[in-house]
Amino acid sequence: MLKQDFRFFHPLRVRWVEVDMQKIVFNGHYLMYFDTAVGDYWRHLVLPYEQTMHELGGDLYVVKSSLEYKASAVYDDLLHIGMRCQRIGNSSITFQACAFLGNQVLVTGELVYVYADPTTQTSKPVPQELRDTLLGFEQGEAMVKLQLGSWGALKNVAGGLRNEVFVQEQGVDQALEWDEQDPLCVHAVLRNRMGLTVATGRLLPALDGVSKIGRMAVKRQLRGLKLGDQVLTGLLEAARKRGDREVVLHAQCTAENFYQRQGFTRRGEVFVEADMDHVEMAIRL
Repeated sequence: MLKQDFRFFHPLRVRWVEVDMQKIVFNGHYLMYFDTAVGDYWRHLVLPYEQTMHELGGDLYVVKSSLEYKASAVYDDLLHIGMRCQRIGNSSITFQACAFLGNQVLVTGELVYVYADPTTQTSKPVPQELRDTLLGFEQGEAMVKLQLGSWGALKNVAGGLRNEVFVQEQGVDQALEWDEQDPLCVHAVLRNRMGLTVATGRLLPALDGVSKIGRMAVKRQLRGLKLGDQVLTGLLEAARKRGDREVVLHAQCTAENFYQRQGFTRRGEVFVEADMDHVEMAIRL
């Protein structure tokens, strides 16, 4: 196998606990490495695994795992685990895996899963939407689609994620989360290939050429995939098209670096909003 055979890699550094008395990675740990990479592969499909399988009404069960050892990794090596969907049968999905140290192939593997009813564990056909997502990813297709629109058009798909992130996860009072501004805003929703909302945000009307972005939320299991970047880019472009000259936002302090990378600069001191530390940030258009 060659690195160019894969479009997905999971970086993984060898830990001390994974090395045996021969001072090399114990052979069984490579299967754990491959399983870890499969989990990250699903994230890059923008599919939260548990929720996706629940909605599809099935689950994946391993029926075969095979490894071939060519060379060994040692403590503190930085490995890149290549993973690709090689074949989708009627009810089976086969993944090929490879542990690379630089360009050197250390271990190759094959993982075969069967899609089955979780109650009876009897096989059933792989759903077409899951099949299309896997094949689309391997062909380099986009895994998400951005939609901008009114609150009336997007309330049902944006509201659920906002409730999940702000009310349930962060403990924001529902009376603070829902306000009279929503019907006046341009809303952005990012959805995966199966229609699940994975990120959202809103752009308020401009006042003297200055508008505000808020309610930026990304599904917890999928953070780190630059989904928020796509929502923010879409909202900034909407502000630019309507002639806004500046956009401000109130960033949670934990997200300040994210907005700085998007070109926003901090203004003023930290303040408390919805019982969390925030800072005002702005960008000129």
